[in-house]
Amino acid sequence: MTDAPATPEKRYGTAGDYVQLLKPRIMMLVVFTAVAGLIAATGVTGQTMHPMMAAIAVLAVALGSGAAGAINMWYDSDIDQVMTRTSTRPIPSGAVPREEAIAMGMIMSGVSVLLMWLASNWLAAGLLAFSIFYYGVIYTMWLKRSTPQNIVIGGGAGAFPPVIGWAAVTGNTPLDAWILFAITFFWTPPHFWALSLLAHSEYEKAGVPMLPVTHGAKATRLQMLLYTIVLAAISMAPLATGLGGWIYGVVTGVLNLAFLYYAVRVWRSHAGDAGAPGADQKLARSMFLFSILYLFLVFAALIVEHAAGLHFPVGGF
Repeated sequence: MTDAPATPEKRYGTAGDYVQLLKPRIMMLVVFTAVAGLIAATGVTGQTMHPMMAAIAVLAVALGSGAAGAINMWYDSDIDQVMTRTSTRPIPSGAVPREEAIAMGMIMSGVSVLLMWLASNWLAAGLLAFSIFYYGVIYTMWLKRSTPQNIVIGGGAGAFPPVIGWAAVTGNTPLDAWILFAITFFWTPPHFWALSLLAHSEYEKAGVPMLPVTHGAKATRLQMLLYTIVLAAISMAPLATGLGGWIYGVVTGVLNLAFLYYAVRVWRSHAGDAGAPGADQKLARSMFLFSILYLFLVFAALIVEHAAGLHFPVGGF
């Protein structure tokens, strides 16, 4: 890795800096998918949680997500300082000391797992603890800097929330819960690689072996297409198990067509190549932004069906 710039001049951290340590945008998606798992479990099994306990369980997921984010920022502060996109984060900018970030992450980890255990059960608490460890240690400290498959394998960390939400309600994790895991897992590579195509030079400068750096943009675009095809198939699995109904099927089917449209166009483009046209780079960014909308609407469809009594199974399955 190249030498890092000089340590920036110390500035006082604000409340906003400490919030940024928690990666709030990631936290919102994590919490949303956890809520979807919780609500879907209630709709499928008929089991319920006391509203207060459910709220505490969701809070525990949010705290756990924030804890993992703080641990990630603590460990990655050296490469964050090298990359222009991340150089203004709280630690490399000098707003928050590294020791405060790791202390915050560790304390929040313990509190989140304890709250989940008190509000629900040991299985949900254990899954939450493992997901924090997965992101903070397995992905951040090992995979991210050692393999171009870092996003693929590491994507498991972000795929656990709906399983945790399901386990909080039922105390078990049946096939339906793991289908929700798989949807998020296979969504992660095309989502993140779309961004990596735009920032591959930054990752190369920081010594991070993202796929566009190690195998080139062309290979990355092909992998994005292949993972999107797999995602499209897996996302329709809830229709076969009865987890998803007509609303889910229609919404997800349309979203899959749109996602595949983006993936094919990016595959045929020169996005990420040296000297790529601005339109191709813009296309990769559009796919990245659409992927966020995709995940939100897929899980929103499940929430609407099971929370509003609009779950109508598709005949023939």
